[in-house]
Amino acid sequence: MDPQKQQYEANKLAKRLRRQVGQAVADFEMIQPGDRVMVCLSGGKDSYGLLDVLLGLRDAAPVPFEVVGFNLDQKHPGYPAHVLPDYLSSLRVPFRIEQQDTYSVVKRVVPEGKTMCGLCSRLRRGVIYRVAAEMGATKIALGHHRDDILETFFLNLFFGAKLKAMPPKLVSDDGRHIVVRPLAYVKEQDLERYAHIRQFPIIPCDLCGSQDQLQRRQVKGMLREWDKRFPGRIESMFNALADVRLSHLMDRARFDFAGLRPQDMPFENGDLAFDEELPQPAVTPLRRADAA
Repeated sequence: MDPQKQQYEANKLAKRLRRQVGQAVADFEMIQPGDRVMVCLSGGKDSYGLLDVLLGLRDAAPVPFEVVGFNLDQKHPGYPAHVLPDYLSSLRVPFRIEQQDTYSVVKRVVPEGKTMCGLCSRLRRGVIYRVAAEMGATKIALGHHRDDILETFFLNLFFGAKLKAMPPKLVSDDGRHIVVRPLAYVKEQDLERYAHIRQFPIIPCDLCGSQDQLQRRQVKGMLREWDKRFPGRIESMFNALADVRLSHLMDRARFDFAGLRPQDMPFENGDLAFDEELPQPAVTPLRRADAA
């Protein structure tokens, strides 16, 4: 690609990421004046991208807030412990590296071949909450993106029998912290491109992320195939998470089905959903030759 064209595309991508993160921050009121935002860094493309965009927003935002970095060194064999400290020091970002051998705990407790992510995640959360309090952080920022949110929705739907995803903003398990996901509107493919352009020093996960049998990998593959075969379907599903009609589901604790009564005026939660003919997407499934 022509270098000038390449630079134009890179600038366009950076602007889109800043716009999407800024919109998510505004929509869910993730950051208030005077906040100290602790960005949790794993060494992956998502958390690097989150830090990079938040630093740009910090410098341009009309409200003042701080950004600090945090990384948990879990003592994986061969883990390059110098990479993140060197990178954060080069940016002059205040940071803290916490060392805790959760790797040995997970390997000891979880049988060989079983999924390690659940226990690993719980151990990490405990450390994150403790360090956030010690650093005086008012917000904990995680690098989950749009695709993570949709994947979690389908994981809960398929394997947990729940209509539940990752919220862009929530109260932590211990009730003491606000956790935010500023990348909620950002596509994973955009983060992959951005990481390549910015040449982030990626640290691969060799504990739980390398387990090919994970259900999340299956769901990710399903969504990527849908996106390839039916353009626009992912955006439609993601938008649906922000337009919930409780009257047309089956949760009796969330909607008073027993209390429904006829009334002398149109009912906004009536049966229109069943009469409405939804527009059919103008999408042609891939031919065998296309899929090859």
